Amino acid sequence: MNRLGCLLLLIAVICSSCQKEKKEEKITPPATVATAPRIIKEFGYNLNDYTVVRDTIKSGDSFGAILDSHGIGRGRVFQITNAIKDTFNVTKIRAGKPYTLLKSKDTTEKAQVFIYQNSKIEYTVVDFTDSIIAQKKEKPVSVVERTASGVIESNLSKTFDDKDLSILVAYKMADIYAWTIDFTRLQAGDRFKVIYTEKFIDDTIPAGIGEIKAAYFEHRSKPIYAYQFVDDTIHNTADYFDQKAENLRRAFLKAPVKFSRISSRFNLKRRIKFYGNKIRPHRGTDFAAPIGTPILATADGIVTKSERKGGNGKYVKIRHNATYDTQYLHMSRQAVKVGDYVRQGDVIGYIGMTGNTSGPHVCYRFWKNGKQVDPLREELPTSKPLPEAQRPAFFKHIEPFKNKLDSLTFDEEEIL
Repeated sequence: MNRLGCLLLLIAVICSSCQKEKKEEKITPPATVATAPRIIKEFGYNLNDYTVVRDTIKSGDSFGAILDSHGIGRGRVFQITNAIKDTFNVTKIRAGKPYTLLKSKDTTEKAQVFIYQNSKIEYTVVDFTDSIIAQKKEKPVSVVERTASGVIESNLSKTFDDKDLSILVAYKMADIYAWTIDFTRLQAGDRFKVIYTEKFIDDTIPAGIGEIKAAYFEHRSKPIYAYQFVDDTIHNTADYFDQKAENLRRAFLKAPVKFSRISSRFNLKRRIKFYGNKIRPHRGTDFAAPIGTPILATADGIVTKSERKGGNGKYVKIRHNATYDTQYLHMSRQAVKVGDYVRQGDVIGYIGMTGNTSGPHVCYRFWKNGKQVDPLREELPTSKPLPEAQRPAFFKHIEPFKNKLDSLTFDEEEIL
């Protein structure tokens, strides 16, 4: 190729390169697509629409003071508290409980919604954006059925702890077998299997143990099954029965307080030094315990009295049937009202020192056919048996639970 040809070729290459660069310069990068903000919903509100404040009730805090510090004046606070008093008693908010405030996103940042979390599951919403509305609600809860089993080496609590199981399951088992097994005298080699439920919020946050559906406990080589079954269809309440449909509990608890001691027994000839050693009959049994200890109904029944009167102080009386009544004196406060139906073991009040008393205790009084008697000397009836008409349904109900229990070994825990 001659010199002129080489020159023309070089010019063509340069022009081609320049055109390529120009084309590349004209390439426009793709536009960035804006990502929509993630919608966060809780308590029935879209939290993206608010400025969210989360805090905890502190000692000395009040509903009014909290709102006042977030732009709600005293007049409006009075309107709110008066409007919601039948749904939410603001004087009963407790230190340590979490709350959430939803505030407007404008320059005022004024509070519009107050949410008080009574528990992990239950909460109360007070919405005063425009009109005033208060509602009690619950977070969605899922229930998972679990199984567990184990062999006792020293005691039930340690066995559950070693297997990383909730001690609440152990407590529930102790309540179920309270009348058939002395859990303070378990032996090495005793063993158990249990089917129970566990609750979760949003499928991930543990919210406590639910119910024990079925259990097997082998104590001193004697196996005892326990199955939960709704025997009272009127009140929709359940009890626990063994594989022969026999009730595992008796009609009355031995004491209205757990883990307490008897400080004074039923004694019609008791002499009191303070009264000049005169005979002052004591028609009750005193169970000493710290102030605030829960007092339990010793049997199913209807609350006939819940009041404060003279030397009795604050007390509750329960009618169990045509034969038996019980009474619980000197409470710090009652937890039930007249007309309430209570089950054995329900909390009906708390240990106190109201009325004539020299120390914290509950005076437990027991009536049989209208006469006060000593319950520790009475041959009390067993719990009502399962009616014959309900037995076919019971045996059908327990069959799958028995199969599950029998298929478990004594060293496993699993989610069914």
